[in-house]
Amino acid sequence: MRLDQIMSRYGYCSRGESRGWLKAGRIRVDGVIIKEPEFKASPWAVTVDQAPIEAPEGLLALLHKPAGYVCSHDPKEGPRVYDLIPERWLERNPPVATIGRLDKDATGVLLLTDQGPLIHNWTSPRHKVAKVYEVVVDRPFPDHLVELFAAGTLLLEGESHPVLPAILRVTSPTQAQLEITEGKYHQVKRMFASQGCAVLSLHRSRFGDYHVTDLPVGQWRLLPLP
Repeated sequence: MRLDQIMSRYGYCSRGESRGWLKAGRIRVDGVIIKEPEFKASPWAVTVDQAPIEAPEGLLALLHKPAGYVCSHDPKEGPRVYDLIPERWLERNPPVATIGRLDKDATGVLLLTDQGPLIHNWTSPRHKVAKVYEVVVDRPFPDHLVELFAAGTLLLEGESHPVLPAILRVTSPTQAQLEITEGKYHQVKRMFASQGCAVLSLHRSRFGDYHVTDLPVGQWRLLPLP
């Protein structure tokens, strides 16, 4: 790839702006300063301000989402999870996006990537990627809830197909762990609401093999692509 293309593809600057970066000697290929935007190189050989190109193979990141942040690009909706990650990630081509969403008041595991196939594979119910939620509700769970959620017969309001079978592990009269393999709109809250329980607290503790037990709230880290 041309150096100006690399700079634009990975979100450092536009192709036009790259000329200034190159002229200032900020770009090196195999340790050698290069000033020609048309110079072709592998992204793996390029450094910017002596740091390697970030995730040249594609970016996957784990974020411990705090409450109060939306998974939307629209700043009018309030603080965004995209405000918690490097601005450069949003300038990549394609830009980084969340893999699925969490409600504004929900916390926990949120994955972000610039890899479209990952987003499709990990959000499609066909691939049965497990997502585990820690739930607190406002009243004791009905006795039949474990069996109902496991049966795969629960039809939510406005839906034409029932939710897939889910595993509910009750840990106290008002606390439980729910494992699902799909992600309908506000699914967890709607499942409990359909049985008269309002969700007071929602934390996603696991998405596939990923968890945030050792990651502070609001922090992120890069992951290797699977």
